[in-house]
Amino acid sequence: MPRLRLGDGAEHVVNWLTHHLSWLFDAISTVVNGMYDGVEWVLGGPPPLLMAGILAVVALWMRGVLAGVLAFAGFALIDSVAQWDEAMQSLSLVVVSAAVAVVLAVPLGIWAARRRTVGLIVRPVLDVMQTLPAFVYLIPAIIFFSLGTVPAVIATIVFAMPVGVRMTELGIRQVDPELVEAADAFGTPPLGTLLRVQLPLALPTVMAGVNQVIMLALSMVVIGGMVGAEGLGSTVFGAISQVDIGLGFEGGVSVVVLAVYLDRITGALGEQVSPLGRRALARLRASSTHGLRVLRYRPRPAVGVACVAALALVAGGIGVFGDDSDSSATAVAGKDVGHGRTVRIGSFNWDESVASANLWKAVLDQRGFTARVDTYDPGAAFTGLASGSLDYLTDAWLPTTHASYMKQYGKSYTNLGPWYGRTSLEVAVPSYVEGVHSMADLKGRSGEFGGRIIGIEPGAGEMKLLSSKVLPGYGLDKEYKLVASSTSAMLAELARDYAAHKPVAVVLWSPHWAYSTYKLTKLSDPKGLWGPGDSINDIANRSSAAKLPQVTAWMRHFRMSEAQLGSLEAAIQKAGEGHTADGVAAWMKANPGIADTMAPVGGR
Repeated sequence: MPRLRLGDGAEHVVNWLTHHLSWLFDAISTVVNGMYDGVEWVLGGPPPLLMAGILAVVALWMRGVLAGVLAFAGFALIDSVAQWDEAMQSLSLVVVSAAVAVVLAVPLGIWAARRRTVGLIVRPVLDVMQTLPAFVYLIPAIIFFSLGTVPAVIATIVFAMPVGVRMTELGIRQVDPELVEAADAFGTPPLGTLLRVQLPLALPTVMAGVNQVIMLALSMVVIGGMVGAEGLGSTVFGAISQVDIGLGFEGGVSVVVLAVYLDRITGALGEQVSPLGRRALARLRASSTHGLRVLRYRPRPAVGVACVAALALVAGGIGVFGDDSDSSATAVAGKDVGHGRTVRIGSFNWDESVASANLWKAVLDQRGFTARVDTYDPGAAFTGLASGSLDYLTDAWLPTTHASYMKQYGKSYTNLGPWYGRTSLEVAVPSYVEGVHSMADLKGRSGEFGGRIIGIEPGAGEMKLLSSKVLPGYGLDKEYKLVASSTSAMLAELARDYAAHKPVAVVLWSPHWAYSTYKLTKLSDPKGLWGPGDSINDIANRSSAAKLPQVTAWMRHFRMSEAQLGSLEAAIQKAGEGHTADGVAAWMKANPGIADTMAPVGGR
């Protein structure tokens, strides 16, 4: 059958919407950012243990003493593993996205329940929304709203809303028709029937839907870390990219604490608002023994509100809200040329990308700028640079590896030139694998390598080039499967198989520290399908290059030697995961004057 170009149609629709409705997407971004900033200001303002106390009082109020104690212990655990700020950012994302999803879902569910035609139209739409993989929502969200909080919130709303609509519709439909008929017979108007009969009886089901909306929102917020959303999603995504078991476990435990807390609180809220639930709770309290009564004690609403208000006043009294002062400025006297202006630098989870981006962050911080480095998949990073969510990327491999991104977004970029000389892309195998010295030598030997070539991030230009040109060119595309993973996962597989003396083929590039750690063979490319070696370039968003002329000028003249780059990467590795800034600081201390060389001021 001929191939149906459904993807082309979807792309045209997205391009049309982007071109004609950009004003609407900008307005939505402003509103969503405002909502998120407000919620995050409230949740992230107080000291961690004070906010943990406030959340624990809410749990005490809703579920009792045991729930309050466990809630405080859980949030204290989050603080103890240094994930508090990230947890509050994720909680803010959940609050905003779930609130919007519920506000949209409940009226739509009521409408679908009371109008059969609406239900017939809405049902297939909800089916698509629920079955479409969650990651797919992120693609148009990035295009419409760029990187950061907004695309994560929008994608979360779309992902979580269907269950709220379905549960609301189900709850309304389950109300006994005879009760509705009786209300109508007494002359109750339709709105009165809805508010006085249908909704009160449907509340348990509706609240179960609200609970599920919140749970789905939390799961999607974590996925949103892939597009630059702040919070635990970024932590978990970084741990996956780096194969950092410890960081992943800490982020995962923090997500579990949030999930359990939100689940229990929304479940208790459902019991409180439902007449049937309140009666069941009253019977349970009456039948409890004395000991259980203590555990099930819950303060009256007035007492609970008073406790939360008192803790909030304490937070305000010690000046934790609205304190934007920063006593940790590192700008050198006489060299504060940045005056606090923000510089957003994108990074991939590639060693030279992490090294160069964080080196620039350290230097720009010294010059009085507020530099921020965020790590993304290459595709998301180039998209973010084109949209203006990022100012600079320090790891564009040109003219070959990232040529597809330059072709797609090149009009939005300013190429600041190369900072590192000739590179090469290759597939590498351990030197103990005999008889394999070129790509052609892999032919007919897939059984030794398990039929796999271990790759890196799927959005990497090298992966696209290997799958579309190099493997077919050597007749290897039917014999080998290119396994997309991450740079760290590829290196972990290499380390494991190398230690076991097993044949393994991995996607690599030069320069890379792996060649000094392991004895590897770079497979030659007799057909020249990899193309000439690349140079590593700094590229800027066009408007950012104009708004930050001094930073742009510094990057145009930036150069690093192989020895400098190798030693910087080694210093970062020595510092360990999560301590990149310490590694960069140690390297700068060992290379005095590097900041003045990279970012000269005062006539230098």
